[in-house]
Amino acid sequence: MFQSLKIYFKNQQLKGKLKQSKTAFSVVLPDVQKEASVLIVDDKLPEYDKDSGSRRLNLIIDILLEQGIQVYLMADKKEYKYDTSYCAYYQNKGVQVYFPSIEAEGNLVTREGFMERIVPQVSAVWLHRPLVFAKYIALVRSLNPNAKALYDMVDFHYLRMKREAELKSNDSKLLAEAERFLKIEQANCEAADTILVISSLDKQNLMPYYAQTQKMTVVGNIHDFITDTTGQLSFTDRRDLLFVGSFEHVPNIDAVQYLRKHIMPLVWERLPEVKVTVIGSNPKPEVLALHDKRFEILGYVNDLSEAFCTHRLFIAPLRYGAGIKGKIGQSLEFGLPLVTTPIGAEGFDFGKVADAMIADSPSEFAEKIIAAYTDVTLWEAIREQSEPTLQPFSRKVLTDNIVKTVR
Repeated sequence: MFQSLKIYFKNQQLKGKLKQSKTAFSVVLPDVQKEASVLIVDDKLPEYDKDSGSRRLNLIIDILLEQGIQVYLMADKKEYKYDTSYCAYYQNKGVQVYFPSIEAEGNLVTREGFMERIVPQVSAVWLHRPLVFAKYIALVRSLNPNAKALYDMVDFHYLRMKREAELKSNDSKLLAEAERFLKIEQANCEAADTILVISSLDKQNLMPYYAQTQKMTVVGNIHDFITDTTGQLSFTDRRDLLFVGSFEHVPNIDAVQYLRKHIMPLVWERLPEVKVTVIGSNPKPEVLALHDKRFEILGYVNDLSEAFCTHRLFIAPLRYGAGIKGKIGQSLEFGLPLVTTPIGAEGFDFGKVADAMIADSPSEFAEKIIAAYTDVTLWEAIREQSEPTLQPFSRKVLTDNIVKTVR
């Protein structure tokens, strides 16, 4: 009751502000001449410059638009009442974006009101992440039983949470949360027309818990190898180690702490001059506390290209997670050699240099950092593997799967 009243009064306050600013509701319904149209719902407007899941969804939107598919976009939580930069970004692409507004009669247009107008007209509804699908699937079915309901898992949340719990001595609360998510994800799979899994490996991991593979389509991260080497320094001119990852994602916090406390002391015994650069949005206090002259916490950086072009080695010591890791793909886009864990490497085929790129224990990880950092021949061999590793993740390869899901 209290929460409902709180939402009511917040909406009344918002309605007053919108009336003053004359923010009116305006939406273009799907063009009947187009073959397909899709409403995408995420927990926020995709922050393409801050996290891997949002970057992937941004590129999927680009592909849909390029293929002549009309795209509508709605955020479940952040409605961008005060910061409209992401809203404008997608509007400039040609996406119809929901934002808080008022009708001609002066009524507030809610998310549900927006969906009541859009869902009956679209051919597909793309629900991104488990909780978003669980929240909206009943409304989607009631508004348009014929629209394709697409469940985008992003990653297998149950598996990621279970791995975290096991790493933390079978933490009972984490295990209970993992089981809760498993039930949600199984119910979502049952209710969906199509289940979008991020890799063939995630598909295999899901199968023991939901066996209808005919409903599963792989739509992974999208990565194209960058052939233009402008600005990319040579092995000799490069320095230091690079880590990239949003700190809204807990595995990245663990990875940076593990790197600083257990791996880098071993590296510094042999290479005391090597520094680590840590880039990622929303660094938490426990991450900021790691900052020192050899372990620099930069936080959010708008353009990562300079970092990928000037550092000598990318490192991703992820101890738990699931799905395809966007940071690995980005490093490969720039041909930046990397060292990661078996968790970080999931879904990637590193070919004949896999042994030099994958490490499990701190000592093994440190040894492989030192080898790739000091051996130009090994460094070049890993670099040359980047393009073939990314081939299955190219825009060209994934476009057909993406378009088929909504047509």
